[in-house]
Amino acid sequence: MTRPDLKSEIAARLRAAGIDEAALEARHILAAASSDAEARDMAQRRAAREPLSHILGNQPFWTLDLKVTPDVLTPRADTETLVEWALGRLADEGRIVDLGTGSGAILLAILSERPKATGLGIDSSETALRIAKENALRCRLADRCDLRIGNWADGLENESFDLAVSNPPYIASAVLEALDPEVKDHEPRLALDGGADGLDCYRLLVPQLFRIIRPCGHAAVEIGYDQAEAVSALFAAAGFTDVALTRDLAGNPRVISGQKTETQSR
Repeated sequence: MTRPDLKSEIAARLRAAGIDEAALEARHILAAASSDAEARDMAQRRAAREPLSHILGNQPFWTLDLKVTPDVLTPRADTETLVEWALGRLADEGRIVDLGTGSGAILLAILSERPKATGLGIDSSETALRIAKENALRCRLADRCDLRIGNWADGLENESFDLAVSNPPYIASAVLEALDPEVKDHEPRLALDGGADGLDCYRLLVPQLFRIIRPCGHAAVEIGYDQAEAVSALFAAAGFTDVALTRDLAGNPRVISGQKTETQSR
């Protein structure tokens, strides 16, 4: 069988399994496979709705190629909205913190564009942190990236940052089972479940973000499509000014941000 024929076979199999970008994914599988047999095995796994990122072991994000396993949330293009927002506010020599860093995608993408900046990534999962550390080395950013185990901003009482970002779990618990199989069956629940209304992590996180940023500093979080009003209110209640919504390329609410004024204390 020729490679074009095999690509058509795999694409048809993926399409029958309900995968929208079947032709594109078939191309990725063929590029990664070392043999026709391996390509068919990978296609079988994908048709069973295992995420392509888990099958290939990597995922492109921003300009980076990141290692991905079932221990971390697969970085998504929508999250690049948060990276773009951050780059518009981080000075060349600024210091950034990413709470719930997972694979390190957000932090590493920002640092890759700001060669004099330094960053800290915090995550409660040791397995996720191992992946983040591998990605920092992979992207040649380990010398500017400190990665630590922790629960959000606990233990950062004596540190402060110019910029703080986070993509916390924000899916309501009752909605999880209705998600695509790639997400509900393969992504870590710890990175998805935001409690009864999806806002549990924001209630804890937003005041901590305000506490750890310096005067004139900025903070931002990724949100779900219907959470802009509620998370904006949490930002305002925590003391942030200039609370704003940023939409992603599809026009969906994606990022809520705010600033600490020069006169506000921690």
